[in-house]
Parts: sequence; structure tokens; C-alpha cells
Amino acid sequence: MQAAIPLFSRHPYREMSPASVLPVSRAEMDALGWDACDVIIVCGDAYVDHPSFGLALIGRLLESQGFRVGIIAQPDWHSADAFKILGAPRLFFGVSAGNMDSMVNRYTADRKIRSDDAYTPGGEGGRRPDRAVIVYAQRCREAFPATPVVIGGIEASLRRIAHYDYWSETVRRSVLLDSKADLLLYGNAERQIIEVAHRVAVGEHPKNIQDLRGSVFVGKTIPADFVEIDSTLIEEPSNNSIKPDEHTIYFEHEARKKKLDTTKTVIRLPAYEDVKNDPVLYAHASRVLHMETNPGNARALVQRHGNRDLWVNSPPIPLTTAEMDRIYELPYSRLPHPVYRDQKIPAYEMIRFSVTIQRGCFGGCTFCSITEHEGRIIQNRSEQSILNEVETIRDKVPGFTGVISDLGGPTANMYRIACKSREIEALCRKPSCVYPDICENLHTDHSALVQLYRKARALPGIKKILIASGVRYDLAIKSPDYVKELVMHHVGGYLKIAPEHTEKGPLSKMMKPGIGAYYRFKELFDHYSKEAGKKQYLIPYFIAAHPGTTDEDMLQLAVWLKANGFRADQVQNFLPSPMALATAMYHSGKNVLRKVTRDSETVVVAKGLRARRLHKAFLRYHDVKNWPLLRDALKRMGRADLIGNSELHLIPGWQPIGTATGEPGVLKSKQKKPFLTQWTDLPKQQGKRKSQKRVIKKKSS
Repeated sequence: MQAAIPLFSRHPYREMSPASVLPVSRAEMDALGWDACDVIIVCGDAYVDHPSFGLALIGRLLESQGFRVGIIAQPDWHSADAFKILGAPRLFFGVSAGNMDSMVNRYTADRKIRSDDAYTPGGEGGRRPDRAVIVYAQRCREAFPATPVVIGGIEASLRRIAHYDYWSETVRRSVLLDSKADLLLYGNAERQIIEVAHRVAVGEHPKNIQDLRGSVFVGKTIPADFVEIDSTLIEEPSNNSIKPDEHTIYFEHEARKKKLDTTKTVIRLPAYEDVKNDPVLYAHASRVLHMETNPGNARALVQRHGNRDLWVNSPPIPLTTAEMDRIYELPYSRLPHPVYRDQKIPAYEMIRFSVTIQRGCFGGCTFCSITEHEGRIIQNRSEQSILNEVETIRDKVPGFTGVISDLGGPTANMYRIACKSREIEALCRKPSCVYPDICENLHTDHSALVQLYRKARALPGIKKILIASGVRYDLAIKSPDYVKELVMHHVGGYLKIAPEHTEKGPLSKMMKPGIGAYYRFKELFDHYSKEAGKKQYLIPYFIAAHPGTTDEDMLQLAVWLKANGFRADQVQNFLPSPMALATAMYHSGKNVLRKVTRDSETVVVAKGLRARRLHKAFLRYHDVKNWPLLRDALKRMGRADLIGNSELHLIPGWQPIGTATGEPGVLKSKQKKPFLTQWTDLPKQQGKRKSQKRVIKKKSS
């Protein structure tokens, strides 16, 4: 893998002491003695000076490099006035939608407007615009036309190329073009933002920075020393593939024969206009993009948009442990900016006593955006740095009661887990290290994490260390000692895990393990809970309407839920987020986990409100409002035998009065009360497992 410039190796742009908080007003700039900011970060989140908030992390990192950084958090976007409050930055505006994609933040999977926003004071909704990166970037340009604009964060990262947009049901252009920004940085982007700041500081314009890993720019020509490969010759999507133009020098087999330098090779994807109008080409382009995500072997991508070429450079080199430590040890106040006074910011309340121990995920779940954004190579902090942060929380964060709410990251148990061979890792193009089975080259020893847990809970003043990040249970069962440590010391009564489904069809399109791994984990969980003398429960999480899921699959999941005594209060319909592999399946109806052609495997997709409502209703089979819809579906599916008035049926044949159906009904006196909150009756229900399993079985042919 190509070596990277060490993150903190450059001489600071200027010598300066860190500010108590980064300024959000002219008055705060004056108090610091600043006449202008070097970089102004515009963000859709409230400003919380905590490393879990990208706004603060990038701001503090730039500050450590000697740059004066100002913050414009959640500005009024209806005019450019709010974007002028700090004046023009000397170097550039840095624009981000925030920790969440603005469309995911604003709309549910059913496209309904959410009433709240966890990243806003008071949880108030509506404080950021739809497609915030585009709106903010254009307002920055309107406020100061001559000032460069650099975009980043998860919203820009997942829209770095032509992408399917669920909310408009169209394929949109790269957000770099729609925002009219000068440069896009994808991923967590610490390496890129430091490089850009130092280069712009010596006179280089961001739009001319074209050799930076983890960046996207608009180019005019293919450099003479680059070899261009047509993606349709890597995997031909049809008999009428796009013919290579005069720039395409080598076919893929010729490229392999010549062992071309990946740093001087570019793959041409089908143009925006082609993928917009052809779902099969879109699926092909998505598949090729995901094959080029390993920093060790990824090649640059280029995609024509009109008469311009959009370049996506190879992913950035992962951070070292020493670099991760330095980033998380910067002088964060760990508090919301004082301007918010006593207003609660829900996202901060959730994470203020938590510690990030690693980044990245090699799970490759097709519906998830973590791998696309943070990469599949795990980046770890050192044990000592993590323990130091626990002590900092203990000593400095107001309201701490001795309980650390999480030691985790995208997953709870990938800390210090990696490929056994750096050489193999650098050559691998597999989308997942744990699907269909755990790779034989993956090191699965959890001992470093067990040791970390033990040392953290032994610190003076620490009463409890909870683990709230999702546990990758198929990986955990490879290390029973880890499961024992987790269950006996770090579960607060309930542990959420995500089987996502029980049936092979949807699981194969999610790249998730079979339900057998869940049973094995549950066996260990129950065993060690009993050994600890604790009553603890697993809370499985499921997705409805994922590509590859049939009505029969959802019925079998509902039967499984009832047989195991689960009644979920909150469930999630699949949301096709930009750039995810599952989104390509949703849009194209093709299985992008295999070679995509006109005749390749099709994927069943639940589209339309009624189909998606039905799949969600199966997950909430116990909700009386869903019973009419489920009755109709069960009759249509030939499963009316599951309709009846005993506890051994899936749903009853009667309807309570006043349950939004218009049908006559009687609320029987023997009816059991519905669950009032999620899982409240779980222990009682699990006790009925055996009797329910006898009757609720798949109907035999």
C-alpha cells in the first residue's frame, strides 16, 4: 500500500494556542484577536465540541495545524446573510450536511417528514435544508463569489458519483457538480483536509488539486501518463456495451498482462446520462465502484457528466493508531457551544459519556453506508489513549455518574481485528470479510478488546462500562471469552443485535449470516447471563422490504417473531441510501453481488406504499391496526390457517372496535393487553416459546 504523509508531520501554518471553543461570531473572533478566519466550516449540525461530531473534529484538527477556524452551525439558508457573519475566510469554506445525511435526517423510509432532529438544540426539526450540501455551498458562493468551496461529510461522500436518489426516484449527478463546489473530499477526510489547507495556504486553488487520494474533482483530459480502461470491458453488462472511445487504451486483460501501476490507471464508468436512463448500466457502475474501494489496489474512476469528466481518486490511506490517538486527544471542551445555554441536544446527550475506540467496518452489509464512507480496514486507537479519554470524561464532563455509555464505533467488536496478511489485504477485492463465511485470512482474536474492557472498568471512579455499539455476533462467537466478558460485565439488561432477517433470500442480498449464527450467540448469551446470575435479554433488530424479500419471507419472519415471543414497537423499512449496493438492487432489480448483465439474476423488490406497508406490518403483527391488511395478505397467500382467535395463531379473526378499519368488531374480555413499550413483556413472552412453536409452523405442501 502506498505510504501516506504522516498526519502531524507538517510545520504548523502559524503558531497559535487552541481556543476554548471555535468562534461562531465576530465577537468571539475579536476576543481571540483574529481579523479573519482561514477556514470557515458550515454545517447542518449544532456545534458540539466533541470528537463524535465531525464538525468539531475537523475544526480542531485544522486548528492543530495552525489554521484559524470559524464555525457557522445550522445557518438560516433562505438568504446568504447568515453565511457572511464571520466574513470571508482567507482560504476556503468547508461545507458539510453534518453527522447525518440531510435527507435521511429529515424523512422516514416512507418519505414522511420527521418531527425532530437529534443534532439540533431541543431536538427541533427543520433546522437544515433538504440536500444541505448543495444549498449551503451555493449560499457560500453567493455570499463570497471569489472564495473557494470544499465539500465533505457523509452526505457528500455518498453522493460523490452519479447516484440513485430515493426521494426523487431519479439518478442524480454527482453532488460536486450540483453544488458547484471546487473539490469534494470523501470519507472521514482528515488526511485530505490537512493537505488541502496547507496547499491552498501557499496559493494553490482547490479546483486544481487533482492528485489527492480521497478526493473528487472535475477534469478536462486524461493525463498522458495514465492508462484508461473501459469498465464495460471489465464486466460487460450487455451485448451492446458502450464502445470505448479514442481515450480507452487497454482492455482489462491487456492491463493485467502489462501489470499496470494502479496509481496511474483510471477506469471509465458509463456516463451519467447512460446510467440515468439504463438501470442495468447503473447496477454495473455501482458494482465496479464497490470493487475499487480497497486503498491497497483501488484505481481511480472517471465518469462523464455532459462534456465534463468527473474524477474519483482512490480512497485515502487509513490512519495509523498514533494518528488516531492524536486526533481524539485534541483539546475538545466535550460540551455544546455556550451559545446554546441549557438547551439539550439529543445526539450529544446520547454520546457524551461514550468513547470511540475504532473506525471502519469489514462487514460489507449491502444496506449500510459505513464501509463506503469509513472504509473496510479497521483503524484503531491505542489502549492507553482510550483509557485516558475515559478518565477525562470522569474528571471533566458535567453530570458524569460513573457509567461509560459505550466503548465502540461502527461495530462493538472489530477492535484490532484485521487480515492476517498485509499483502493479501492489499490485493483483496472482496466486499466483505465475514460473508458468506468468515474469511480464513481474518484474524478473529478478541483478546485485545477483552483486555481493554477489563482495564477500563478497573479505573477508579468507574462503576460500569456499557457497550451500546452493535455487536457483530457472527464474529463474536469465534471468541467465546469475549462473549463471556461482554455478557457478564457490560450489558445493562438488554443487548441489541441485528440479525436483520431469518430467511436465506433476503439475508443473501444483505450479505448477512444465517439465523444459525444468531442461535449460537444466543446460546452463549443465555449461558453466561445465567452464570452471572443476571436476567438479560437479546433484542433482535430486523429490516422490512429489503431487496430480495418476498411476502412469504416476511410471513416466515413474523411467525418466527411470534414463536419466540418478540413484539417490536419500532421497526424499520429499508431506506435506499445513496451509493449502497442494496440501493442499486432496489433501483435496477439486479443482483449486484454477482456479475451484472441483461440476463443476470433479478431481485424481487418491494416498491410502492402498499407493498412496503405490508412488509412492515408483518414485523408488527401484534398491532391491531395491521390486522386487516395482514388478513387480506394471508388469505391471498393461502395461509388463512394463521388467522384465528387463539394465541397459537398469528393474528385473530376479529377486529377491536375503533381501530381504524371501519369493520364491526368486539373487544373480547379475554384479550391480552397490548405491549405498552418496546419489549416490556419480553420475559413473559419468551416463556411461551415451546407452546407457540408447536402450532405456528410453515404450512406443509
